[in-house]
Amino acid sequence: MADVFTPEQRSANMSRIRGKDTKPELVVRRLLHARGFRYRLHGSAAGSTLPGKPDLVFAGRRKVIFVNGCFWHLHDCRVGRHGPSSNVEFWEAKRARSAERDAAANAALREAGWDVLTVWECELKKTSDLAPLEERLIAFLGGAQAPDARIPQPR
Repeated sequence: MADVFTPEQRSANMSRIRGKDTKPELVVRRLLHARGFRYRLHGSAAGSTLPGKPDLVFAGRRKVIFVNGCFWHLHDCRVGRHGPSSNVEFWEAKRARSAERDAAANAALREAGWDVLTVWECELKKTSDLAPLEERLIAFLGGAQAPDARIPQPR
């Protein structure tokens, strides 16, 4: 099937795809923030940039979370397995490079003593039931966070 957009339209569409502050990332950030977890964004920890620029950095816990799009990072779900129908060689090479970079960044982080968790976009599709994801995130981060001290507690 041929692309329905002109090359200029396709280029304009692709240029609007964000790498930071994506909807899936914001869902994960809201979940964790509501549970009292605090984090740094996009790979900054103690004044240095971490390999792969993780989406969420928990420096005190030495843990990082990546929130990846299934298509771009070659997840094994339906969306990740679906490939483009035009300019196939270019896009497959680009997606493969993303997966290779992810693997290298994860290995470098683990070697440096960081724990790594990847949350896939498909895990966030059912926004009505995020409980399994929330449980996985809390287990990864080492249990429930204490309530925020600024919120008055009932007596």
